[in-house]
This record gives sequence, C-alpha cells and structure tokens, in this order.
Amino acid sequence: MIKASEEVKQAIADKYPIVALESTVIAHGLPFPLNLETALEMEQIVRNMGVVPATIAILKGEIRVGLTEREIEYLASNENIKKVSMHNLPTAIAKKLDGATTVASTSFIANRLGIEVLATGGIGGIHREYTFDISGDLPVLAKTPITVVCAGAKSILDLRATREWLETYGITTIGYKCNYFPVFYSSRSDLEVDASVNSIEEIIEIIKIKRNLELKTATLVTVPLPDEFELQREELEKAIKNATEQANEKGIKGKSLTPFLLKKLAELTKGKTLKANTELLKNNVRVACEIATHK
Repeated sequence: MIKASEEVKQAIADKYPIVALESTVIAHGLPFPLNLETALEMEQIVRNMGVVPATIAILKGEIRVGLTEREIEYLASNENIKKVSMHNLPTAIAKKLDGATTVASTSFIANRLGIEVLATGGIGGIHREYTFDISGDLPVLAKTPITVVCAGAKSILDLRATREWLETYGITTIGYKCNYFPVFYSSRSDLEVDASVNSIEEIIEIIKIKRNLELKTATLVTVPLPDEFELQREELEKAIKNATEQANEKGIKGKSLTPFLLKKLAELTKGKTLKANTELLKNNVRVACEIATHK
C-alpha cells in the first residue's frame, strides 16, 4: 500500500538522513508554475545538504514516498488533485485517486516508515470565525512522534486558540532562535513557545528526552521567517480581514476555506505572501536537514 522510491528505501535501510515533504503545498498552496519551481528547489536544497528528500503523495490510489520530477510536475499542474488528510486517506486509496498529502497524512505516512523529520510551511489549526473547524493536523500531531519544522501556524487562523490546543495535547513547541511562536508571514507574536533554543544540538537533546520518556506527541520546531520577507502586522491583518469577509460573502468554509484565503491574500498583498511562503518553505527545509543529519 505504501510504495517508497528505491532511493528512499535504500536510505531507510542504511539509516541515512531523510526529510519528508508534504505535497499539499504543491497542489493547493502555491500557483503554477511557482509551486513546481519551489518544490523542485526544496528537493535540491535537501540533496545539497546531504539528505534524501521524501516528498509524499497519493498517485492512482497508491501512497508514494519519494517522487520523480515528472510526478511532482503532475501534482503541480493538475487541477484535479484531491487534498488528502486522515479522514479521506482510505477513500482516496480505495477509489484510486490522485491526492496531495497534508501535514497530518504526511506525518502519519512518514512515521509508518520510520522517517523522523518533516519540513513544511505552517501547520493547520483552529479557524478564526469557525472555532469548531479544527485542522486534522492537530490530532495527528498529538499522537505521532515526529519532528515537524515549520514557521508556526498559518496567520489566517485563530492563533491563540491553536497555540492553546498544542499545549493542552502535549505537543512540544520549540522556538529556533526565537522567543515567541512565529505566525507564518510574521516572525513575531505574543504567543510563547515551550523553549527557545539557539542550536540544533539543543533541539536534538529535547527530542531524545521525549523519546526516552516514551512521549508519543510531535515536536514542533518553529522557525521565524527571515526579516526581509516579513509582512507588517497591520497590512497582514487588514488583508486577512478583507479575505475573510469575501469568504463569508461567498459562503466558503471547511476544507475550501484555507486555499481561498491564501489565494486572496496573495492578490491583496500584490504577491508579498507568495514570496514569504516560498522563502519560509526553503528556510524550514534547511533547518530540517540540519536536524536530520544530527540525529
């Protein structure tokens, strides 16, 4: 049911460092051809750092771990790729669909193969106006011992509620060279992390302690967006408010809400959010590779 590429299988057998990459950002997070360019650049960064990239997706109902360039291009250019989280993973397989995996399903699949590090942009969370709308990422992170490198949670979410959820369910949050929980397009917030660290060695020590304690929750390593790509909070909040109002007017909610808001934010900020998104993805991949090679 899970088919790993020969490169990934060999890396697992040799205990060679691997970084898992989710594919929702390719199919739903960025527009074409920026999504393709970013995905390929992320894989190249991983290889340049001496690590094996393991992009995960569903192709014709088969879980694939480690994709070819042509397969990544297919995900990036095809508008009929389904967004696959845990609730619809079995049906996507049964119906032999093509699907892009979220942080939740990517974490689950990577963990099944013993891949310990995942790089992404931002995790899902609790939506601002629909507090019952909780991303499937959260419950999976609450029961999966994987290290997820991200830029915090997406700015469009109810960030305080999301941070409280992470704390309540025992998901350790580490701020890498930052004292506060970054919020995707902005490196600054008033939300505290469990610990601030300045070295990869400190991160590895925390991960080892969690393993020794037999804690089964994820470790979030939050990495702030580089300052030069950060959006001003006032500009960002104004754009989020505008985009949310448009979503409400159109009756857009549920799984369609996040892609709609991200697209509208790109329009309202004249592409600034797209630039920030691609830069934080590449930045997170570099940190993930450092963790993978030190483990």
